[in-house]
Amino acid sequence: MKRGLVLATVVGLGFVIAASVAGKLEAPPPAPLPITAAPTPAAPEESTPYSEAGFHQGEAGLTPSERAGREIWYKATAGNDRFHTYVFQQRIGVLIDWFKVLRTDERDNRFKTWGMINDPSCCQPGSPNCPAKSTEETYGFDWCPGDDKLLKFVGKNGYTDPACDFKDAPADPKDAHASQKQSSCDLAFGTSTGMMGIRKFPNPLFNAEAWKKLNNGKLGTWDGYDRKLSENKTLSDSKVSKLVDGSIQPPFRIGMACGACHIAFNPANPPSDPAHPKWENLRGAIGNQYSHISEIMVSGMPRDSLEWQVFAHARPGTSDTSAVPTDQINNPGTMNTLINILQRPVHAGERVLAWRKASSCAAGSDEKTCWCEPGKPGKCWLRSEKEEAVHHILKGGGDSIGALGAIQRVYFNIGSCSEQCWVNHLTDLRQLDPDTRNFGQTPFNIGQCRRDCPNFRAIEDRLPDILGFLLSKEATATDLSTARENALKQQNPQAKYTHDDLVGDLEREYEKDAVSHGRSVFAANCARCHSSQPGKEDFHALSKETGLRADWLGNDNLTPASEVGTFRCRALHSNHMNGHIWEEFASQTHHALPPDKGIPEMSGDGRGYYRNISLVNLWATAPFMHNNAMGPEVCGWGAGQPYDFYRPSYVDGQTKQLLASDKQPGCVPYDPSVEGRYKLYKESMLQLLYPERRIPKITKLDQDIVLDLGPKVWDGKDEKKLFGFTLRIPAGTNAGLLGNFQHKPFIVDLVQAKTKPQELEARLTKQLGASNGHKVAQEMKTIATAITNDPSQLLATIKAAKERLPLLLEVYSSCTADVENDGHRFGQDLSDKDKKALIAFLATL
Repeated sequence: MKRGLVLATVVGLGFVIAASVAGKLEAPPPAPLPITAAPTPAAPEESTPYSEAGFHQGEAGLTPSERAGREIWYKATAGNDRFHTYVFQQRIGVLIDWFKVLRTDERDNRFKTWGMINDPSCCQPGSPNCPAKSTEETYGFDWCPGDDKLLKFVGKNGYTDPACDFKDAPADPKDAHASQKQSSCDLAFGTSTGMMGIRKFPNPLFNAEAWKKLNNGKLGTWDGYDRKLSENKTLSDSKVSKLVDGSIQPPFRIGMACGACHIAFNPANPPSDPAHPKWENLRGAIGNQYSHISEIMVSGMPRDSLEWQVFAHARPGTSDTSAVPTDQINNPGTMNTLINILQRPVHAGERVLAWRKASSCAAGSDEKTCWCEPGKPGKCWLRSEKEEAVHHILKGGGDSIGALGAIQRVYFNIGSCSEQCWVNHLTDLRQLDPDTRNFGQTPFNIGQCRRDCPNFRAIEDRLPDILGFLLSKEATATDLSTARENALKQQNPQAKYTHDDLVGDLEREYEKDAVSHGRSVFAANCARCHSSQPGKEDFHALSKETGLRADWLGNDNLTPASEVGTFRCRALHSNHMNGHIWEEFASQTHHALPPDKGIPEMSGDGRGYYRNISLVNLWATAPFMHNNAMGPEVCGWGAGQPYDFYRPSYVDGQTKQLLASDKQPGCVPYDPSVEGRYKLYKESMLQLLYPERRIPKITKLDQDIVLDLGPKVWDGKDEKKLFGFTLRIPAGTNAGLLGNFQHKPFIVDLVQAKTKPQELEARLTKQLGASNGHKVAQEMKTIATAITNDPSQLLATIKAAKERLPLLLEVYSSCTADVENDGHRFGQDLSDKDKKALIAFLATL
């Protein structure tokens, strides 16, 4: 068996970070040195623009509950600063270089680089009216409101978080829980970093003298923190930076609020300069379609690392939300557009097993089914199953125990309560023994997390306020006619541009009566999925109850991925399955969904479906589909810049190899203007309705990945490899192949092919049938023998085996789809006239 474990270890080490590095992650801090604090900037004067005044102007017209929810959405990290500073780096093994992302001297390039939005209340030290005059005062970051207090506590204890002064909405007298809220301090606001939704906290473990020694005597840079651990190229330490060195503490801990992904430029009032927005240019819930959040999360990794090449493949405006609680499925999805939620359909009669508010627990009940918070009379929670009307949230409807539960889960997904509640439920990609914990996921326990994590309770107690904000005016639709009128008013405050003006312009662009004809085409061909009012054709009518457009332009029902035909990997997201980490956030009805028999991969238990999404404001949110692959590729810099993340993905339809550089269509620079959005909408609609015009897209590795595999020892002078080999994964390999490869079952079966081949064949026969089971078992024996004889031929052996037996790809890949802009061919048979009319009509919604 030991030989089998060695084989398993060798094959699986593509996912291992070198042991010599991992040993440094928990290194003890150095002996304390005298602290030389940075000078503290003065508080801003009343005349300065750099204050919270602009943020609070956005509260106008909101109820107290909506106001409270808005502030939480924009600022609350719920304690995830430890996750983004320590846990992600040390437990997950992926490094974030926060200085590279947030350094103030690159503030003007922040949007073009990371697609993230600058905080209008912050400033670059030394700029006019900025309270900080030097980056030495801010440790290289922007100065932001509240920093006059926060910066005094860098390297010290005693900081009082601004959330402690949070003004709660008045308690609901009908809610026994409302007057017994967890302390608002546990919302954990910190202050802005200068990037919307990314917050900072003073690190009391920071040592200024040690920091200056690392950074050539300076406090205002982190450049030394990103130097390699060793300059000796023969050591594995030469491949990683001091970001992994646990003995060096940065000045700030960095946290993330929900707004990091959802705050976006207002389509109706975009900034004239995206690098310098004003508060009126921002909306809090519609989703940032330019964000490079995946690149941010691996910003401390070399571009030729496995983590960068596989993780940083998501298109701008998308994120693989299962990348941390990994399900080994390549499934980036767009930031959810939260618009007109008051009109969003709910689904009645779903069986929901969930915790609900109660005033007491029955005698003899245990904390697994009922729990009362100590010291808070009447604040109890009871777990039971009931039929309810719920939304289907996420691309495949996985969050289905109610809107409040879905909001709560967002905070876990961005790091809240990680150490208390869910890190130990993750898959450890290095754990190759199927009988050991963390070989696979285990379910997150909502009841346990409520008991053990005060940040959980702080958010949970205010979920109705957050939902209230998401139902407020800040999350309502913006029509193209309104956006054009606002743009005209920039030149002439008296300008008018009505819906009729828009229709007139569209009919001049397309043809007479195009909009009315397009409505008929939409009703006949699209409304069965993209309408919430069956049988009605007035898609512009307003609701008497809400004043919003009555039709949500989507029924939110689940459709099999094989019917939609789009890149199906997202539909195979498995984190909500029974036995997996987010099991408790899916309804029993969702778990009971049958498999989609039209796709080759295993599905069922809620997997294999896509929601029929809303088309509200489609004009402002191109490119399309859940992965932003339908339409032109968008980019920040375009090409040639040091932080340009765009990688060409257009391939030859036959060979599926990247087209030559001179054949690659160029990417479209970010343009959040009204007409820039409209132009991108039209180009994306043409690709949607004319599938034959699409050039296939497959994300490829753009650099070789070199993995030096095998254990090493350090004798105090030299690093020596005991045994092992170097594995090179060449540029041009499909990124999804690595992301989707189920290395654990593959390794287990390789071991069994050497040790218990008859048992392996019996199991595969049961799974695949007699003929296919025998073929796969024999191929696994061949691979195991070849790798044992020459481990360096691992990749070549597997590749050759897949070419001989394509069935291997199906058995050991979570998703075999590769073309990312395929599918959704509805409407391809319409006439050219009908297609043009449909484009014109949809622009009015």
